[in-house]
Formats: sequence, C-alpha cells, structure tokens
Amino acid sequence: MLIDVNAYIGHWPFRQLRITTAEGLVCEMDRQGIDRAVAANLHGVFYKNVQPANEELAEAARPFGDRLIPFATLNPAYPGWEEDLRRCEGLGLRGLRLYPQYHGYQLAGEAALALVDAAARLGWAVQAPMRLVDRRGRHPMDQGEDLSPADYEAAIGARPNVHWMILAAAGLDGRRLPPEANYAVEISRLTAVLRRDIQRLLEGVGPRRVVWGTGMPLNMAAPAWLRLQALDVEAEVKERIAWRNAAEMLGLVDLLA
Repeated sequence: MLIDVNAYIGHWPFRQLRITTAEGLVCEMDRQGIDRAVAANLHGVFYKNVQPANEELAEAARPFGDRLIPFATLNPAYPGWEEDLRRCEGLGLRGLRLYPQYHGYQLAGEAALALVDAAARLGWAVQAPMRLVDRRGRHPMDQGEDLSPADYEAAIGARPNVHWMILAAAGLDGRRLPPEANYAVEISRLTAVLRRDIQRLLEGVGPRRVVWGTGMPLNMAAPAWLRLQALDVEAEVKERIAWRNAAEMLGLVDLLA
C-alpha cells in the first residue's frame, strides 16, 4: 500500500502541468500503484482570496472520496480565515496546507499559530511544504523562497502537539526538533543511495516520523517510488514510510486495516 501525502490538482502559473484535474491525478495514482493521496489545490497558492480554491477542490475530489484526501489552503494573513475554515470543514476538507513563503507570513508567527490551533481543534493535520519548485529553475516572477529548517523548528517547538507534516523537506536535523513533538517528514527531496539522506533522517527522527510523498504533478512520481524501493532498511520500516505512519497521523488506520 502507498499513501502520497504531497499531491495537488490545479494549475501552476509558470509552466504547463500534465495533470491538473482530480480525475487525472487518480489515473496517475493507478498507474503508479498509489492507493490514496493528500491533495491540495494549486490555485490557492496564488489566489488573493484562497477560499474559492478550496471550494473547487471539494467539488473535484468528491467523486474520489476513497482515493483523495482533500486539504484546505488558508492564509492567516487574509481577513476572514476563521469563516473560511468553518466552511472548509463543512465542505468535507480534512486537513490544512500552509504556504507562508507565498502568502507573506512567518510559519511560527502569531497569525499562523492561531490558524494552526484552530485546525488542530478540528483534529486536522497541518502540512507546510519547504518548497514547491526547485529554485534553480524558478520563473523570475515566482517569488516564493524555500522555508528553512529553523522555520519548522520554531513552529513545531511552539506547537509540539499539532500533527505536523513537513513536505519536500531537506536539511532537517531531528536532534533540533522537540523529541516529544508530533511531526512527520516527507522524503520526496531526499536520496536513498549516494548521500543516503533518508537513512540519516531515519537515524535522527526514528522510523515513525518519516512519510512518503511525490509532489505530483509538479514532480514525477516514479523517482519517489524508486527511492522507497532502493531504501536499505527492514521491510517493516518501508511499510511505515509507505503508508502506515501517514495513516496513523491522518486517522486512516481502521479504514485501511
């Protein structure tokens, strides 16, 4: 079984994407052997008012309720996010994805933590991508800088009980994150051979804090699958990375048992 914690539908303004719809994403999941995917709407990164993107996502994902886990995009710097969060819950969205590098706030800032607290009260996991696209090929109008390990250290340290998912992570040192915190690190940017980034991450944070994702359709899924296959660890650890850790954090274990 595979659960992809880092997927999207929608368009990216700086290049054409091969997959933009929920149907297209599910078809690609079938092709890659992915059972479920946490999906957000890329439109929300660039809408001033992000709520229409959440409404689009809820409608698009509804026919694929057994495959897609829709996550809301909200901007705590935008007035009225409290009402938008309430509406997202009513639409059946099941988690939160944040983009402070695009929406102009600090991940550990007062406004962001207020939104994180509200999402946590709903039992939602909170995701924050370190980056969306490689800065080496970034369009000049794309102003989103990568988040730093220090951003996550501050936010997770401030809210250790929140179900955090760090997407597209690199350079994180588990020894600097609170040992009691509830977080998971997604490995789509890390290597299983050569530098053996994933093995070092496992040594630093433990096998229960590592999850699998692709970044589709901004990234291809096959390299993420190959990293998992090439990983030199016990089968039980691979199973945890492939789906079990994500299922536990997302409350899906009973459904998938």
